Amino acid sequence: MPAAPIPRPVPARSLSDLWVALPAGVAVGYAVLPVAGLLLFALSSARVQPALRLPAAHDAVLLTAVTSTLVAGIAALVGTPLAYLLGRSEFRGRRLVEVVVEFPLVLPPVVAGVALLMTFGRRGLLGPALAAAGIEVPFTTAAVVLAQLFVAGPFYIASARVGFAAVPRELTEAASIDGASSWQQFRHVALPLATPALAGGAVLCWARAASEFGATLLFAGNLPGRTQTLSLAIMTALEADLDAAVALSVLLLALSAGALAGLRLLAASRTTLLW
Repeated sequence: MPAAPIPRPVPARSLSDLWVALPAGVAVGYAVLPVAGLLLFALSSARVQPALRLPAAHDAVLLTAVTSTLVAGIAALVGTPLAYLLGRSEFRGRRLVEVVVEFPLVLPPVVAGVALLMTFGRRGLLGPALAAAGIEVPFTTAAVVLAQLFVAGPFYIASARVGFAAVPRELTEAASIDGASSWQQFRHVALPLATPALAGGAVLCWARAASEFGATLLFAGNLPGRTQTLSLAIMTALEADLDAAVALSVLLLALSAGALAGLRLLAASRTTLLW
């Protein structure tokens, strides 16, 4: 039988009830005010715009864009089969796997950085083997990718798992009756229907990777042009040049706003398809 339609939001009848309007207004205002303050300062300062043309800003933007895109791609490549397994199958230890995959979501980024260092560092779990192979991971661009992937990858897997779980089982069962293999059921039934959720998860993963700070700082360091992402560049600029920090913050704000707009468009397209 077809999937039950998602109920449409009910329009608010009235905002006259203060117990609704007042807390809602405070919440919206608190969300808007800091962003407005940042943008107003950026527009009123004559030194913010020149700071955007600094080589350090260009390097940080390029590194952030490249590593975040790479992380989203790796998360999609590795996480899609896992999300499909978690969303469509029941097996012993499934709950444990879900907890392990989601644990980085609640792990403090600083702890994540130390954990990565104790795994891939010279004195870490894999350090001696990597050193024997002539591979050095900490304080390299590869460390930036690993730190971002550890922190942001679960966002993709969580979204993809929900998308696969929402695919009506009647469709895959009908495909199986028609002789479709498990791969064909995934490729031609589940994947197309879950694509909006996968795309939304990739956007969330990209945005989280672009804003990652703590794990990257501890595991990859803050080396300009090599491991200094936008978040780390903002921290460095705050120590000496407030205008440069504001300029970089506006850049990261623009990237985040673009990611949010893309996510909302994907959500709207998914709702349209379901209706």
